[in-house]
Amino acid sequence: MKPSRPRALISWSSGKDSAFALHEIRRSGEFDVVGALTTVTETFERVSIHGVRREIVLAQLAAAGLPPRIVPIPYPCPNETYEARMGEAVAQAVRDGITHIIFGDLYLADIRAYREQKLAGTGLAPVFPLWERPTLPLAHTMIASGLEAHIATVDLKHLPAEFAGRKFDLSLLADLPVGVDPCGENGEFHTCVVAGPIFSRRLPVMTGERVERDGYAYCDLVMAH
Repeated sequence: MKPSRPRALISWSSGKDSAFALHEIRRSGEFDVVGALTTVTETFERVSIHGVRREIVLAQLAAAGLPPRIVPIPYPCPNETYEARMGEAVAQAVRDGITHIIFGDLYLADIRAYREQKLAGTGLAPVFPLWERPTLPLAHTMIASGLEAHIATVDLKHLPAEFAGRKFDLSLLADLPVGVDPCGENGEFHTCVVAGPIFSRRLPVMTGERVERDGYAYCDLVMAH
């Protein structure tokens, strides 16, 4: 009899890094991924930071075959509130027999250390399947896998607003200014995945209006019904 695999959650941002981390974990067969943990800002009903509508996240997770575990947070969200609500979600996961959580982080050591510190002693261990993979080859590998995404948010300190809404493709990589990470790992941009090897179907997502707020440009992505 085959031993059962450890049960894991994927930390789901709606973007390409978490999607590709899920793809790599599924290919490895090392874990049984049983759900996706996502923070949604209550005021806007959108994924925190990425600004992606809750409706799209639920469609993504349905296409990926993953039950959602939505963590609602307020706007603005004090760090203590964020940590308390995430702590509750982690405790629930442990009660449910889940032992690992998968992150799509690439190379920011302080973010990794923060995650490791917050999970230490909880019974949930972090896993980083994309850690320290060079980001330009990784971006090419993502695109070659069939992963399709739109840029949902750009940090206006790094990119002009016109980049919001663009497809994450070879043309985009060629147009990124010098110093902008090809995967946006320093927060230069955030994405929303609409197709790829982890999904059973492509999502009918269209680009809507672009808005600027708090130093960021957001492209409103909407489901075509």
